[in-house]
Amino acid sequence: MSTAVPTWGNASELLAADGVEEDHSYYREFTREDEKAVLSVAVRIQAAWAANDADAFADLFAGNGSLLMQDEQLTSREQIRSFMAAGFAGPYKGARVSGGPILVTFLSDDAAMVITEGGIIPAGGTAVSPEREIRAMWVIVREADGTPRLLSHQSSPVKG
Repeated sequence: MSTAVPTWGNASELLAADGVEEDHSYYREFTREDEKAVLSVAVRIQAAWAANDADAFADLFAGNGSLLMQDEQLTSREQIRSFMAAGFAGPYKGARVSGGPILVTFLSDDAAMVITEGGIIPAGGTAVSPEREIRAMWVIVREADGTPRLLSHQSSPVKG
């Protein structure tokens, strides 16, 4: 593994390209440019949830991306798109997610692991309730064109 991490892009530009406003407080202590670029994937996932936009959500995944959502293991961008479209039309309608990073680790020049905390805020809610708190693991890869994409995401409930 190389010790030098090549650029993953500019978070501000990545977010602007998707029409997402940058919230610098989201990054917490992870303020290096490459860290922010990797975390832009999570910021854009939050924006897709807020818009209930299954296409924007799924397009952040690699073509062979994987999402473990509750008991559903989804193993392609198209499965993720279909699942989220049904969710945003049904039980997730009006829902959004909130959270932030607690760990960013570069595994190689083209792969990073992020751990976040947060959860789903149902329609009409104002915050993540304790029974909905989760920790999530994200594996983010840098594709050949330099675009950071989500390869794998899974979450687990946090029980006090």
